[in-house]
Amino acid sequence: MKGLRMIMWTILLVLAILHRASSHGIQPLSRIAIHKATLALDNLAYVKASPTVLGLNGQNTEWVTVEYSSPNPSMDDWIGVFSPANFSASTCPAENPRVYPPLLCSAPIKFRYANYTSPDYKVNGKGSLKLQLINQRSDFSFALFSNGFLNPKLVAVSNTVSFANPNAPVYPRLAQGKQWDEMTVTWTSGYGIDEAEPFVQWGPKGGHQQHSPAVTLTFERSSVCGAPARTVGWRDPGYIHTIFLKELWPNRVYTYKLGHRLFNSTYVWSKEYQFRASPFPGQNSLQRVVIFGDMGKDEADGSNEYNNFQRGSLNTTKQLIKDLKNIDIVFHIGDIFYANGYISQRDQFTAQIEPIASAVPYMLASGNHERDWPGTGSFYENNDSGGECGVLAETMFFVPAENRAKYWYSTDYGMFRFCIADSEHDWREGTEQYKFIEHCLASVDRQKQPWLVFLAHRVLGYSSDLSYAVEGSFGEPMAKENLQKLWQKYKVDIAIYGHAHNYERTCPIYENQCTDNEKRYYKGTLKGTIHVVAGGAGASLSPFTTLKTKWSLFRDYDYGFVKLTAFDHSNLLFEYKKSSDGKVYDSFRISRDYRDILACTVDSCPPTTLAS
Repeated sequence: MKGLRMIMWTILLVLAILHRASSHGIQPLSRIAIHKATLALDNLAYVKASPTVLGLNGQNTEWVTVEYSSPNPSMDDWIGVFSPANFSASTCPAENPRVYPPLLCSAPIKFRYANYTSPDYKVNGKGSLKLQLINQRSDFSFALFSNGFLNPKLVAVSNTVSFANPNAPVYPRLAQGKQWDEMTVTWTSGYGIDEAEPFVQWGPKGGHQQHSPAVTLTFERSSVCGAPARTVGWRDPGYIHTIFLKELWPNRVYTYKLGHRLFNSTYVWSKEYQFRASPFPGQNSLQRVVIFGDMGKDEADGSNEYNNFQRGSLNTTKQLIKDLKNIDIVFHIGDIFYANGYISQRDQFTAQIEPIASAVPYMLASGNHERDWPGTGSFYENNDSGGECGVLAETMFFVPAENRAKYWYSTDYGMFRFCIADSEHDWREGTEQYKFIEHCLASVDRQKQPWLVFLAHRVLGYSSDLSYAVEGSFGEPMAKENLQKLWQKYKVDIAIYGHAHNYERTCPIYENQCTDNEKRYYKGTLKGTIHVVAGGAGASLSPFTTLKTKWSLFRDYDYGFVKLTAFDHSNLLFEYKKSSDGKVYDSFRISRDYRDILACTVDSCPPTTLAS
């Protein structure tokens, strides 16, 4: 019997590992061995794309029709979209001068099987696709390949397609600054500082507009840490500009336009956007926060959906856009683009979230698919970032961290204090990050900001995800042992995580014990922290263990996100909504007074004595 139990346990462990690998997925572009491609150009084959010029009316997203024909069609023929249009070896030099570079060494930015919308392709060799392109600072071409993904043969290449101004300023993303009355705007363009001066025209809606200069960053191939980010996944990132809008009036609506002043004295403009400035810390008003992890990006044209890598991403995005008037700030807590070293994909992501990130602060936490790479200081020595080692996320998005290479920070939004941990750096007791976490939790004035929320990518608290259950830790090993005394001492209300691609909510809990048997309406002192996993925003779902735990109140194997609504200093509503329909499937309320926060519970107050 002992041997049988050991065999069953081993099987469970293997299944958990396979489930984790499946749910975290494989970047679809990595399926294509573009470095093994060979030439098989056929004069009877063709690829034609139209229209050839996009964005004539200022659009940054356009649909293109691709028509193609092959005299020797096959079921494994596929169409690749390449940008820049010249994707030959001459644009991608070898890293080792003693080794000849491959014929092709730039991965496509998207792909689709040739028979995707043309079921008769294998019979008549003719097909067509409608593909969505975004402005990515370069031109495009479309290539027909035969012989599948592992040993592709280049059969035909299309004409070139380009946007009218490929360098245009695009995809603004807002973020809170280091002060409550500061908003940052970050965007991407093809203009370096030796070509144009970046700035933003901004001011109160309907009021005086001013011009303020922006700073500019970029990164080189040598900035990233390994393949594929340094090899087939490399693509010039363009220039990332950030401006700091300061001394904003709370709650006032501001408008802004991205601008570049070229050195011939002409101007290039984006369209006009607007945002509402953040409330001051402690302001008593309606405040609504959306939180999720692991969304990634998806393609409206069905491209790159190998094994349904990110099925829920577009649905989550659409629900947020639909309800945007009822959202004040968004937290995407790690596993952001799932580029995994294919740098073109981060542009796809910023285009997807533009309607959200251009209107409300879009705050990030760092995840394993942004940061982890061996020998670079990440806490987990794995290859999950595809060689990015944090460079893409740290450059492309602003967060109010003291050092963006250490992606932990705090931010205040009205009655909320958010403490955002970086789970990919050491968080154990005695470390620099542990000291930050304690300071963030300890320094908040709970009379003014009663709602204290802890955020991290990996589950540093509680989860019934199968992979964690098989490990026996029901969360990241060592995490609860190191952090739960801080959550308890400083009376953290809610801790929210991603990483596990599902939804789960616990009871208020401390040291594996529920501190309250209520499930929906918490009145008075909470006595513990409610832990939530909200990692089902887009990436392929991960299963739960069949084991039942007393602390797990609600589980959902589906795509969704959570929303916190603070009505005032005493009343908070928590909701879990599904991405498929935006409806609420789990919720609870907290109702209490300031004295309930002050009340002592187990390990939340220092020992007292009656000695005089």
